[in-house]
Amino acid sequence: MLKKIIVVYCHPYNQSFNHAVLEQVLTNLHHQNMTPELIDLYAEQFTPVYDAEELRLFHQEKTHDPLVTKYLDMLRNADGIIFITPVWWNDLPGMLKGFIDKVMKEGEGLSHTVTKTGVHGELTNLKHAYVFTTSTSPTFYLRMWCGNAIRKIFIKVTLKQLGIKSGTWLNFGSISTSKPEKRQTYLKKCGEMTLDFS
Repeated sequence: MLKKIIVVYCHPYNQSFNHAVLEQVLTNLHHQNMTPELIDLYAEQFTPVYDAEELRLFHQEKTHDPLVTKYLDMLRNADGIIFITPVWWNDLPGMLKGFIDKVMKEGEGLSHTVTKTGVHGELTNLKHAYVFTTSTSPTFYLRMWCGNAIRKIFIKVTLKQLGIKSGTWLNFGSISTSKPEKRQTYLKKCGEMTLDFS
């Protein structure tokens, strides 16, 4: 049976370098005989903010946003997840943070439960996460001087709390000053690297 992989894409511009990464990653998944399912947050006009009714329904394990239901069902029935996003102000964009805030519903059989000892992840079916990012800052600067938010918080804390026990971060830094040759080399890597969700 083919592995089903959720690809969460978070960028508003279809001529961006992030979009080129997306195309390479999707092609790569097909070449490795996996089935990608795309969540394109901007194209699908996902609303990343809570309104009062959505927050009221949170502890009832309900939502009035059909995309929340759709996305959570996709996540619960997949084998792995890939995020493709820019780094804005040293962290995740608000759109992707809102995806985590709204879609990751608390409740048994949803994304997580809260116990006396902390958050227990329910999405253990997602064996691994890949996080592909781009940044204006050099990668070492994000790691050494900006708190390393993608690895230390998003992968090692947030995703782990959801039940995703391991993750890999790949960042293309200094994108604004990068040369075309370096971009093409990186895209080639995205299209050929082994993606392991075992």
